[in-house]
This record gives sequence, C-alpha cells and structure tokens, in this order.
Amino acid sequence: MQGWWQDLTDLVLPAECGGCGRPRAVLCAKCRAALSGAAARSVRPVPEPPGLPVVHAAARYADEVRATLLAHKERGALALAGPLGVALAGAVRSGLERAWAGGEGAWFRGGGAPVLLVPVPSGRRAVRARGHDPVRRIALAAAGELRRGGIPARVLGVLRQRRAVADQAELNSQQRLDNLAGALAVVPGGAGLLAEGPVVLVDDVMTTGASLAEAARAVRAVRAETGPVSNAAGTGAVYGGETWESREEQNVGPTRERTGRRPGRQVMTGAGGAGADVDVVCAAVVAAPPDSFEINRN
Repeated sequence: MQGWWQDLTDLVLPAECGGCGRPRAVLCAKCRAALSGAAARSVRPVPEPPGLPVVHAAARYADEVRATLLAHKERGALALAGPLGVALAGAVRSGLERAWAGGEGAWFRGGGAPVLLVPVPSGRRAVRARGHDPVRRIALAAAGELRRGGIPARVLGVLRQRRAVADQAELNSQQRLDNLAGALAVVPGGAGLLAEGPVVLVDDVMTTGASLAEAARAVRAVRAETGPVSNAAGTGAVYGGETWESREEQNVGPTRERTGRRPGRQVMTGAGGAGADVDVVCAAVVAAPPDSFEINRN
C-alpha cells in the first residue's frame, strides 16, 4: 500500500527537480533563475544560415537549463512545460520589442492582432517515440503566459515535414542545412491563418539555426489567402487558438478569462492582402549555445 501511494504521489509531485535533481520540486528556485532569471537576448550562430530571422533566447543551453529541456523532451517530465513556456514567452517579448522599436512598439499593448507562435515541427516518428510534441507543448504554455501579460497570442501548428530527414545529432552546420532543405511546408489552408497576425517562429533549442531558417523559408513561400479560412475537410491539420489546443493549454498553465471579443486585425506590411507574402517577424527559443550569446554582447 505504501509503494502504491508513493507512485501516485510522484505523479502529482515530481520526485526531483528537472534541472538539478533536488527532491520534491518541478523546478527549484535556482534552476528557474537559470532558465528565465535574466533578460532574453538576441543570439546568432556562426556560420549563420541564409534566411535566418532575428532570434532571441532566454537562456544558455548548458548545465541546469540543458538538463531541464532534456527532462521535458526525452523523459516526459511534462510539468516542466510551464516554466519552459515562461522562458519562451520572455524570448518572444524581447523579439517583438526589438522588431517594433521603430515606432510600432505600442502594438501589443493596444489590442492588436494576436501574435502567432508557429512551432518548428517534430517528426512523426519522434513524437510517437516520446509520446508528445515538446516544442508545441512549450509553445502552448508560452501563449498562455503572453496572454496573462496582456499580449494576445495563439499557437498555429501549420508547419509539417513533407519528407523524412536524418537525425541531426551528429551533423555539422552545412550538413544540417542540406538535410533540412525543402523539408518543411505549410499545410493546406495555413496561409490565410498566417496572415492574421505577426508570425513568430518558436523552438526549444537553437544550435546551428538550420531548423529555424528552413521554417522561415516555408512560411515565406506561401501566399496569403483572402477571406475567412474554414476547417473544412482537407484542412483538419490546421488549428486555431480557440479550438482543441485551448483546452490543452489547461494542462500546461492557466489561461486568461476569455471575453469573446476577437482582437482587432493588424495591418502588416506585406501580409493580409490578396496574394500577399507572409513574413516572419522574428524567432524565439528557450535556449541557445553559450557562444551564440558571446557575439551579441551589446
């Protein structure tokens, strides 16, 4: 009986901190500070892949931060999605503040169109092996955190792998670029959704930047559609922030009370019109290698 009760307790109260192993903590105060205690900063890999948008990261991918991300991704410590989402939301805010520093910065305080967080997709085989999609789960938590801070946001899972790619763990930067070239595409019906607000690409970790560069290429390759986008047969892979994903956000953190009022549509350069291009405002990640911060000391 005692063993059964201990197993049940471990489901509610994690046995150890995901970052350092401290007992009885989802993430201890020290590891939370390492993850999101500092201001997010712009990061840049060397060499920088063509087409990579400006990327902001919340923390350096090392020590407790690395352990936390791996615990969530590979060991199924799903409770860590909450603090990881808080960190990602901080990186998104920094990216938006930089993007609109030239006079449009008041947009996300004034009821503009929702920020569209577009996760870099995991392969289906990886999702099946892990039992969840870690990047999308963190993105959902980040969207909730942004809304609680007054920034309308939702997740659009409109990118899919259209061909198999090799495991990138042992590949260098050029090999990763070659491996991912043309591998991603926007699902049918996704172009119109992408035109409804500023697009921010999100991922858990940036190493060489190849994944984010390919995601940016795929988003920019689509042409915005006119008129409302329906989730009719054939577009079921496209989902908006007010459908089943909103219900899933209850698993990774509380959401703000909904008023039923849809945020006003933002007029964006190069998006929203008939046949207009869809662009990427910026990208945000939870963590990046320490050396990608070193070249951004300003």
